[in-house]
Amino acid sequence: MYKTLIRPFLFTKNAESAHYFAFRWLKRLFKIPGVQAISQSLYDSKYTSLETECFGLKFKNPVGLAAGFDKDAKLYNELSALGFGFIEIGTITPKPQAGNPQPRLFRLPDDQSLINRMGFNNGGLDEAIERLKNRKTNVLIGGNIGKNKVTPNEEAVNDYLICFNGLHPYVDYFVVNVSSPNTPNLRALQEKEPLKHILNSLQEAGKAFSEKKPILLKIAPDLTEEQLLDIVEIVNETGIDGVIATNTTISREGLNTPKNTIEEIGAGGLSGKAVKARSTEVIRFLNEKSDGAFPIIGVGGIQTADDAIEKLKAGASLVQVYTGFIYEGPGMIKRINKGLAKWKENKA
Repeated sequence: MYKTLIRPFLFTKNAESAHYFAFRWLKRLFKIPGVQAISQSLYDSKYTSLETECFGLKFKNPVGLAAGFDKDAKLYNELSALGFGFIEIGTITPKPQAGNPQPRLFRLPDDQSLINRMGFNNGGLDEAIERLKNRKTNVLIGGNIGKNKVTPNEEAVNDYLICFNGLHPYVDYFVVNVSSPNTPNLRALQEKEPLKHILNSLQEAGKAFSEKKPILLKIAPDLTEEQLLDIVEIVNETGIDGVIATNTTISREGLNTPKNTIEEIGAGGLSGKAVKARSTEVIRFLNEKSDGAFPIIGVGGIQTADDAIEKLKAGASLVQVYTGFIYEGPGMIKRINKGLAKWKENKA
């Protein structure tokens, strides 16, 4: 029904309007008594073989929702009924910010991909905390944190610390986002010294809490091999818990969408099928060069169980979806989990 009725209707609207329209209707739908339970019975994974332990947490299945979909923690309770093993909210910044001017989200149907230049639009830390206080799900929740656009890079560590300390009681793990291409100069924080400073500062801040929350680093697919080797070294030196590979790409290579359409869209990060191969390359490189020393969450172009298996074979421990969810709908999560369970059964 999603691909024959709901998606065609949503795709008549511009991409960002469709996103908020779907949010509003899901919120209304799940207020009807029994809908949450029905949804869980339809979509939830019942495969105990998919339970995965990673960086000290137990995931009911390895398929999560990537950050960017539920930026403000508005819908995580409802989304948890769609079969996800974990949900990542954010990117959250200390202060609210509007993000970049619209239009800033574009579909590329010929490539099953999206381009976005959202720019960390969110209602800020305090709003997110208030919503997370109303948590009704035992699905694991990650907090993806970033810096405000107006904060200079030299002071970026303060923004990450504010978000880390504020969200610590309410999320199960953290993701440090220094890899979005849509905040000016943000990716400069992926360089070795500034990145080590941020990660070491967060590790030190974590000692003030009685419960340790894992810290992951989300990286860009556009890093060179030399930069990726630096990432391996940084993870080992700082002792953080893992890496998410990858964020969106600034590359436009190999697209089926006409070049003039791409030029009209302009700047932004490309996600979906178009980044699948590069994401897998980065996962494999990190896993091989680190000798599997740390967990990797694989994200980029996952729409099928085979796509997820490709990431796991390359060295990922968990996977996340975003763009595929928009193109395929909620039934995709159940199909991926069913395929993963069958794959695991055949391996045994």
